[in-house]
Amino acid sequence: MTRLSFVEAISGASIQGLSLGKLLRWPLGCEPQTLVGRKVLSVRRRGKYLLLDLDQGMLLIHLGMSGSLRFAQQMPPAGSHDHFDLSTTKGVLRLHDPRRFGAVVFAPSESDPVAQKLLGHLGMEPLSNAFRPDAFATALKARRVPIKSVLLAGHVVVGVGNIYASEALFMAGIRPTVLSHRIGIVRVQRLHSAIVQVLSRAVAAGGTTLRDFSSTDGTQGHFQHETQVYGRAGLPCRVCASTVQGFKQGQRSTYFCPQCQRH
Repeated sequence: MTRLSFVEAISGASIQGLSLGKLLRWPLGCEPQTLVGRKVLSVRRRGKYLLLDLDQGMLLIHLGMSGSLRFAQQMPPAGSHDHFDLSTTKGVLRLHDPRRFGAVVFAPSESDPVAQKLLGHLGMEPLSNAFRPDAFATALKARRVPIKSVLLAGHVVVGVGNIYASEALFMAGIRPTVLSHRIGIVRVQRLHSAIVQVLSRAVAAGGTTLRDFSSTDGTQGHFQHETQVYGRAGLPCRVCASTVQGFKQGQRSTYFCPQCQRH
């Protein structure tokens, strides 16, 4: 959703300058002035990374836990939580990150060890042709941990965050604590379909705005108004009227319906 909100606006822009605030999670990896004059060819997404393809090299951007991007023709002076400004001929791309868990890293190419260290372990893209039910089933059979933990880890499939994992498991009728390798092929196929449906709906709704997320023009998402179980502990299930339950799983909030998700 973040990528879609500024990819057309920044594509084809030439970099005029780059300014850094406080240190982020990882160093930039090059001298900022060496990027001046390079052209932004496109913006891609890989897992939680945004990839700005340049005519020479690329920038990998991670928003961390609380980061957000803004893109505008003009920006106000940088505040205490603004740590990266990329000034271009089409506008300024700014990273705002109060916790500083985000990062902007330069790599000569996607095959470079710097990029592979960050991207090499990532799983299938859920809205691509590579995300096939058979490949998904094979990967799940190889893991003996709770299915929700597998979805969040990103080694099998990327982009299924905490909210979307809870919603997809509800749609598939699978309890979040069931061990991955014990899920039969029919239920794997239901989960595969549910992941695609939930993420497609989220994209159409502009994402989910709970606290920090918004697109680069400040627009907030609306998927949070469509959730079936996430954030609804103690409330009746929208399908069967049983009480939605919530608990901590791997330090993340998990929600499920004990009736609709029996196994």
